Amino acid sequence: MGRPLTSSHWGIYRVELENGQPVKLTPFEDDPAPSPIRSAILDTRTGPCRIAQPMVRRSYLEKSVNADRALRGQEAFVPVSWETALDLVASELGRIRDDFGHEAIYAGSYGWASAGRFHHAQSQLRRFMNLFGGCTTARDSYSYAAAEVILPHIVGPMAKLIETHTSWRSIAEAGGLVIAFGGMALRNSQMNAGGVGRHSQSEGMRAAKAAGIKFINIGPCNSDVEDELNADWIAIRPNTDVALMLALAHTVVSEDRHDREFLAQYCQGFEKFLPYLMGETDGQPKSAEWAAHICGIKATEIIQLSRAMVENPTFLNGSWSLTRQENGEQPIWMLVVLACLLGGIGKPGTGFGLGLGAVNGVGSDRGYLPWAALPTGKNPANRFIPVSRISDMLINPGASFRYDGKIYTYPDIRLVYWVGGNPFHHHQDINRLRRAWQNVETVVVHEPFWTATARHADIVLPTTVALERNDLAASTRDDYLIAMQKVAEPFGEARNDHDIFAEIAFHLSRKGLGRKSLPSEFTGELDEKGWLKKLYEESRERGKHYGHILPEFEDFLELGTLRLGPPRKPRVMLEKFRADPLDAPLSTPSGRIEIFSAKIESFNLPGHPVWRAPTEWLGGSLAGKYPLHLITHQPDRRLHSQLDQSTHSRAGKIHAREPCRLNPNDAKSRNIQNKDLVRLYNKRGACISAALIDENVRPGVVMMATGAWYDPDWENDPDLCKHGNPNVLTRDHPTSEIAAGPSALSCLVEIALLADEAPRVTAHEPPPLA
Repeated sequence: MGRPLTSSHWGIYRVELENGQPVKLTPFEDDPAPSPIRSAILDTRTGPCRIAQPMVRRSYLEKSVNADRALRGQEAFVPVSWETALDLVASELGRIRDDFGHEAIYAGSYGWASAGRFHHAQSQLRRFMNLFGGCTTARDSYSYAAAEVILPHIVGPMAKLIETHTSWRSIAEAGGLVIAFGGMALRNSQMNAGGVGRHSQSEGMRAAKAAGIKFINIGPCNSDVEDELNADWIAIRPNTDVALMLALAHTVVSEDRHDREFLAQYCQGFEKFLPYLMGETDGQPKSAEWAAHICGIKATEIIQLSRAMVENPTFLNGSWSLTRQENGEQPIWMLVVLACLLGGIGKPGTGFGLGLGAVNGVGSDRGYLPWAALPTGKNPANRFIPVSRISDMLINPGASFRYDGKIYTYPDIRLVYWVGGNPFHHHQDINRLRRAWQNVETVVVHEPFWTATARHADIVLPTTVALERNDLAASTRDDYLIAMQKVAEPFGEARNDHDIFAEIAFHLSRKGLGRKSLPSEFTGELDEKGWLKKLYEESRERGKHYGHILPEFEDFLELGTLRLGPPRKPRVMLEKFRADPLDAPLSTPSGRIEIFSAKIESFNLPGHPVWRAPTEWLGGSLAGKYPLHLITHQPDRRLHSQLDQSTHSRAGKIHAREPCRLNPNDAKSRNIQNKDLVRLYNKRGACISAALIDENVRPGVVMMATGAWYDPDWENDPDLCKHGNPNVLTRDHPTSEIAAGPSALSCLVEIALLADEAPRVTAHEPPPLA
């Protein structure tokens, strides 16, 4: 097999060894554009942020649940034995269950974690918790929760749409126009949940450009589309895409250029949407002149774009970021409606898209196989919250919340169990989360590194990283299967998540807090290799149904990698529905695309897409106090907050802080020079950053990557992040009562030169040990 293989969410690599130790990762031979993040994998494996043995917060070890919870994040930790740590965890699980019930345990544990099919942190946690008796968990994704909930009512489940997403090859062959609402930032396509065998997004985009495709970037940042695509830039005011789409639709209909046949045969409810569009229901036609004032775009530009869409085969792409705003369900719904008016849905290279450029797998032509994963079973507790409602849940136990047309109640959480992920990076309004976190009696975290979440735990159990275990890497958004090989012994006393949960199950059983059979039920009486073989054989059987013949398990291990054959023809989303809507109906109530949804109307909401101004936007009253719209985005030197402590990630910082980008005019009016230290602030908090002056950013907008490890200034102002995590600024408010998703991109701030000496960044220093 040659050099061993390992895999991550940002690529596959060959491992070079010297004296039995990994010293270099070489890009996979099939990958034309490998991500440079690979250097961070080796850089951090044995670095100072690695956790060497189980740790317990000092006052928690002394006083248990009576410890001062406000000290989480700043208090020293005490190294303890595995026996002590596991006994503490088992005792707490038993106590919480017996005194408060399984629903008092929150194990939502959101995050990208490992790329492996077996050593996948959240799957291990869910399997354990479900066998233990259940817990409260999370539903949907921070990336696109609003789309996940609204799309099944309108056109179908998002996961299925992504699996069959129209490919770049199809778009290139159709020729015409690609309109990118929210851009298609290439930095995002370094990633793919579960692994990337071949980075193909740039290749697909450039092939489309070479075939004559014209690109239009609609967003606040010109550089969110690759320079080589030579895209026209429409610098829209953030959060106003729905108004623009409505105006485009109004022009199409006013000029009688909408596809009446498609609307009649494939759609439901256009006649109920039309009066709103034309202004008959509210006295305001959604014209180009109306939208120009809202969007900051000339009416003539809107009209010209509308006519170009009608006159050319057009593909409308919505970035996942469109959903992460207040009323984030509306832009996705209106994107589908606009595509219906053009009539290209289900045809090669036209219609609508859901995240071209968001990750590597969307838009690629690849073989498909639903790879087997660790079985987790069902959650007996059957309690959940929308994924981004953590703080609301912890602050308001017993309060009601609305989700997808129903009313639920927040449970009273006493224990948070987090495995693989970092909510103190990705959650909005982290300062609010920090205070809400203090309402929890016990926090248990599995983590290889001293992230902010690990520092805010009571009990920390150190885990292995991918190089320290064997696994299978595969994704339904990729067509490679990789045999990941263990090439290094675990750091310190680190253990695999699976082994940790097996030991906790043993402790529960021994203490009479769990069934005697719980350990064997959890492990399935299989070791690591036994599980890998089981998952492979299940995948092998599934492959036969999809026309893929996989080799024997031992033969595959010898090969180390295999690739599924690509489809014979380019992918076209909803192609079967377009060919015969009666034989291949959608899963919506009508079996057709629902421009008007009676189901959504039954939620006491408008039954069709509408423009609703967010609470925080540049057209609102709050802009007088906070005149800059903050857009937070995926970083280019890490995956979210993963490996932020690496030299590769830190090389992108300025004065050790995460930089922000703003327009020269905004910088000049504030006397800010390039690379000056600045303070971004609003009523929720503040962070220190370094300014990069960038004419590619729309005036009135500041751009900032997420993922800098949260680093509060405990001595002077805990609501100030010294390192530059922008989520101390973002608003913790649901998109709407439909999905209750995150709305972090509806956020206003002000920025000023840093007046005082900057406090030292300590994010990458381990906490003190007692």
